[in-house]
Amino acid sequence: MVLRIAVHNKDKCAPKKCALECINYCPVNRMGAECIIMGEKGKPIISEELCIGCGICVHKCPFDAIVIVGLPDALSEDLVHQYGVNDFRLFRLPIPKDRMVTGLLGMNGIGKTTVVNILAGYIIPNLGVLHTEPSWDAVLDKYSGTEIAGYLKKITDEKLKVSMKPQYVDKLASLYKGKRVDDLLFSTGEEKEIERLIGELDLKPVVKSRMEELSGGELQRMAITATIAKDADVYFFDEPSSYLDIHQRMKVSEVIQKLAENKPVVVIEHDLAALDFLAGNVHLMYGEKGAYGVVAYPRGVRTAINTYLSGYLREENIRFRDKEIRFEAHPPRKTWDTAPLLHFGELVKDFGNFKVETGGGIIHIGESIGVVGANATGKTTFVKMLAGVLEPTNGWISESVAVSYKPQYISVDMHGTVEDLLAIAEVEKCPYFDSELRRPLEIDPIIRKDVERLSGGELQRVAIALALVKNAFLYLLDEPSAYLDSNQRMEAARTIRRVMEKTGKSALIVDHDVYFIDLVSDSLMVFTGEPSVHGIGSGPYHLREGMNRFLRDVDVTFRRDPDTKRPRINKRGSTLDREQRSKGEYYYG
Repeated sequence: MVLRIAVHNKDKCAPKKCALECINYCPVNRMGAECIIMGEKGKPIISEELCIGCGICVHKCPFDAIVIVGLPDALSEDLVHQYGVNDFRLFRLPIPKDRMVTGLLGMNGIGKTTVVNILAGYIIPNLGVLHTEPSWDAVLDKYSGTEIAGYLKKITDEKLKVSMKPQYVDKLASLYKGKRVDDLLFSTGEEKEIERLIGELDLKPVVKSRMEELSGGELQRMAITATIAKDADVYFFDEPSSYLDIHQRMKVSEVIQKLAENKPVVVIEHDLAALDFLAGNVHLMYGEKGAYGVVAYPRGVRTAINTYLSGYLREENIRFRDKEIRFEAHPPRKTWDTAPLLHFGELVKDFGNFKVETGGGIIHIGESIGVVGANATGKTTFVKMLAGVLEPTNGWISESVAVSYKPQYISVDMHGTVEDLLAIAEVEKCPYFDSELRRPLEIDPIIRKDVERLSGGELQRVAIALALVKNAFLYLLDEPSAYLDSNQRMEAARTIRRVMEKTGKSALIVDHDVYFIDLVSDSLMVFTGEPSVHGIGSGPYHLREGMNRFLRDVDVTFRRDPDTKRPRINKRGSTLDREQRSKGEYYYG
């Protein structure tokens, strides 16, 4: 038996701009039944009972507004929540485990935040019943006698207090505009605990600042501090690594781990290295974006991430990625033997209150260089000097080469769709747009979406595509993994790498995700110094030497997973950690 799901994206649907192809071409409708009808709100409604799953409406819809999915009928018993008629559905719930970090891993748009909101008691799941108001009594009755029922009963009886860090911390600046950081923080919990967290998460320089003055990373650490400071029984963190550099991600991970020594913690995280270090158990989530999401049964963190990279859930016989993602078993060659594309001398940019200095270096033809280091140490400034956006105070850049630059903060000032934007960029002249960029960067699903309505991740994917289609010799990409989910990050890294290899062009990529950098880089530039005061850039080094320099500064060691060859953070003080430190091998082991 098949459970038929018909999902209709009302935002994409534009009945006044089409010939109602979904209604007119439906074979069930043509036989006299009413499988697809016009609803009271002027949008089509699809009968899942009458739908035969032919897919004609999906292909005929000019706005890609319809998804028809066939799932195993057994999943119908696991339906937890449905947002409306022909709308998103969530199947199964995870259970927070005492004294453990439970991770949720999956693509954007398949219900991770919905899961957390249900577990926190903010959403009453309707179990797919749309004609009556949802009630906790019905939920508890459905799950009677199970572990999740016991947990939800405590939530409904208010015997469990929850504390949640929201996903979009950038909204806090406007929500609490004019408020001082210290006033907000000290209103959330005990003074002594808050002072400890302020110290551990490096918030002392900004505690007297007003919220609108904080950077994204400062807002993130402030939100994490406020979440932990609350006296609660269960803690939820929705994407705690966003906006943070790897130094800060490690500090945050250690603070959350310490919290989990006594309390259950649930974390949604897209940085696989951070999740691997943080979590004990992980629930993978699979499904179709905007249509449905299924919570898989828990796995140990190593097995979960390896399964995620393989793209195949063996127990459920579900393949959710076309190709397995694998990493290189050994570092790339130590020297780069192609001709130089660009030389740069000892560059200096002095802003008065902040100064960046780099040693001299060479970018070779066909070389992809990762750029790593703490926030506010000059990585973006260096890239802007190479792009010609900023003039160095001192120093020189030898060759004038055609450059394509994707900035860290993306803004598109235009009215129109993604299709219009791509037309302006003349992507049809790019010989590899269709073969290398369109599918892995998921351009087609948003092609008719207004640019002004793109999410952060959608805008990022479009920006990467626009940068890569330009006819240039050097591609400068500043934080291309920002706002992308784990799968999109891996795909974007492989795409950038593949384009550089096939075209023989060079790239310089700034990013904080170690997996991303590992996949995309031949060489590495490393930035150190005192953030917001003095940044020092060195390199490019071959990847192994650069990673060793970088990770020594972060004070962590990485090993390779024997199956996938992915980088894994060693637990501080473990036998392998001590062995690698003694050899000066912070990378690979």
